[in-house]
Amino acid sequence: MPNAPASPWPDAERVEVLVFDIFGTVVDWHGSIARELAHAHPQVDGAAFARAWRAGYQPAMARVRSGELGWTLIDDLHRMILDRILPQFGLAHLDEAARADLNRAWHRLDPWPDAVEGVKRLKAKYICCTLSNGNLGLLTRMAKRAGLPWDCILSAEVFRAYKPDPATYLGAAKVFDVPPERVMLVAAHHDDLAAARTCGLRTAYVERPFEFGRDQPKDVGPRPENDLHSRDLLDLADRLGCPAAL
Repeated sequence: MPNAPASPWPDAERVEVLVFDIFGTVVDWHGSIARELAHAHPQVDGAAFARAWRAGYQPAMARVRSGELGWTLIDDLHRMILDRILPQFGLAHLDEAARADLNRAWHRLDPWPDAVEGVKRLKAKYICCTLSNGNLGLLTRMAKRAGLPWDCILSAEVFRAYKPDPATYLGAAKVFDVPPERVMLVAAHHDDLAAARTCGLRTAYVERPFEFGRDQPKDVGPRPENDLHSRDLLDLADRLGCPAAL
């Protein structure tokens, strides 16, 4: 049975800017990395490799937040994690060129099937902007390859602070010279959304049940603290009154 049409959100006109988490929300990092491994190193469990690589992400950023590391781009943090996990998967022999190319897999992540059309619809009514811990070069190359039509690309790199630091959320509002309540974070991660709410942003949760692979589905049940809960970005466009393209 088809899903019933989404009811419009009554506060849609009070929001001017949509800022998007990227990894997992707009692009499929797990499936993309697993596919890269399957092509380049078919003997490796690509799904396990992708999860191991991503598992190092938060601890690496925590080292920057704590001051143990100076400001370090995500590209460089990804490389540090990669060099650490390669021996675990029998890939310690990879030379510098192969390692550098594999690290750039994060620039080549595929969008979720609804993402490009969803952003196109949403940007007809709202300013649509990335707000990711990914660095500017990574996000720009990703967007160009995937056809993601952002109005603006913002990164933690701009604010030299990784989410959930308030400087990122408040910085996005400052860039567009609007109060925080006129900005909505769109994300598939409740911790990101919770941090945005503490800064006064509105929040929209997007279901990505297979972010970690189909063999490890995650709970995507609604939580009342979010302003909106959507199946995907097309559903979010419906809720925000953004018409489908003719």
